[in-house]
Amino acid sequence: MVVGVTVGFVFAAERRQLILEMVRANGAVSLRELARVVQTSEVTVRRDVRALEAEGLLDRRHGGAVLPGGFTRESGFPQKSHLATAEKTAIADLAASFVDEGEAVVVGAGTTTQELARRLARVPGLTVVTNSLLVAQALAHANRVEVVMTGGTLRGSNYALVGSGAEQSLQGLRVSRAFLSGSGLTAERGLSTSNMLSASVDRALVQAAAEVVVLADHTKLGTDTMFQTVPTDVITRLVTDEPPAHDDRAATELQALADQGVHISVAGPGAGSGSPTGAVHGDADRQARRRDVPPLPGQRRSLPLGHGQPPGTVQGGPPGAQLRSAVALGDQATARVADLAPRRR
Repeated sequence: MVVGVTVGFVFAAERRQLILEMVRANGAVSLRELARVVQTSEVTVRRDVRALEAEGLLDRRHGGAVLPGGFTRESGFPQKSHLATAEKTAIADLAASFVDEGEAVVVGAGTTTQELARRLARVPGLTVVTNSLLVAQALAHANRVEVVMTGGTLRGSNYALVGSGAEQSLQGLRVSRAFLSGSGLTAERGLSTSNMLSASVDRALVQAAAEVVVLADHTKLGTDTMFQTVPTDVITRLVTDEPPAHDDRAATELQALADQGVHISVAGPGAGSGSPTGAVHGDADRQARRRDVPPLPGQRRSLPLGHGQPPGTVQGGPPGAQLRSAVALGDQATARVADLAPRRR
């Protein structure tokens, strides 16, 4: 639970002091959580965060606020686990649907991948290779899932194994796909992180996989950090949540990633609000099925994500068409998925 105090009406100065105290206590807090605690709108909170940033007291991030110097420093696991929690849950639900029985996958370190691992525990015959103690812990009691840990040196801030030992243990490995998270994602540089050792291991994980699936909530879209882990042209699919209607930059980044050839799947209760112009919403008949949008003629074709796709796959339209369909995943009957068809490579 994010450290904070529920309050009634407060003046701007008091409200901003509360916001500052929450960010200092947690390292990173979403705008949604800040608005809930100080009992005001996200628009007002965003204005407060801008004012505090102008004073050098905190840094803005898409969908949240962090302590100053967030570009060069990395929040620890306790701070990250409180940021965009609902979005991470929806992303993990959808990402798990791309994994079939009997597959072998690699799962990197991160709070979103930890959520994914909890869902992968229900996939029989799965083999998961990971450098994350949190991922391994989430799968520890899954009788039908085999967990393979890399070697390496423990990095306490995110409970991950890093260094030459981790990288060497991945040599010669080949799996169907890698699921990775990171600190930021842009169309220009791809996935990045603020730690050099973590970036190096993530690159080794990518080398072991035929496909790369990035899990990143909307707060990471448009954020660029120090060390590149996965270039955009290597990313097969991005699984994310729907950016808020006011977050034009995140929506623009999503379209730019689609233009680069990345298949984008958007999941969560908020999918559909603030969607890019031209999106085609799924009808009721499609709400119980996942649809993968194939690339248009002349574009890069990735390997299919999951075998035995349901019949009736949506076909690509004219260049620039964006296709959207709805999905019900287990108990997440209201979840939705948006697939943006890439325009060109």
